[in-house]
Amino acid sequence: MTPTLRIAAMTPDHADQVLAIYQLGMDEGHATFETRAPTWAQFDAAKLPAHRHVALDPAGQVLGWVAASAVSDRCAYAGVVEHSVYVHPDARGRGAGSALLGALIASTEAAGIWTVQSGIFPENTASLALHARAGFRVIGTRERIGRHHGVWRDVILIERRSPHIS
Repeated sequence: MTPTLRIAAMTPDHADQVLAIYQLGMDEGHATFETRAPTWAQFDAAKLPAHRHVALDPAGQVLGWVAASAVSDRCAYAGVVEHSVYVHPDARGRGAGSALLGALIASTEAAGIWTVQSGIFPENTASLALHARAGFRVIGTRERIGRHHGVWRDVILIERRSPHIS
């Protein structure tokens, strides 16, 4: 993390910037099957409050965000979440993604969560490398799992199992 970057809990005050960064990631075409950012109410309802963080510059501008959602309401999966991490294109390469994943890992482990998972398009090599540096491993590839702008896309499944929670 650079000295010009700090991690904070995501609040509704960050909503416009978070959703704008989300849309920028969608517009690049390798972040998600979604094509339009949700409303803040939809986003807020879908993400676990204790596992939402933003990277801020000294002026308080959001450089990126990370958030997690429960994968299931079944008790067997209580310790498993799926996450998303997005960094503003102009802020990439400054440590925001690593710092955000570090904050997510800390918050999930503190809550007893043993697995953090996600799916990444194979073309998103920067995200795959970021996650590998944070201790995520590739589980496998879901081939042609969905269409994105009319094109079948694969998704690489990744996970990080906590070494501290058994």
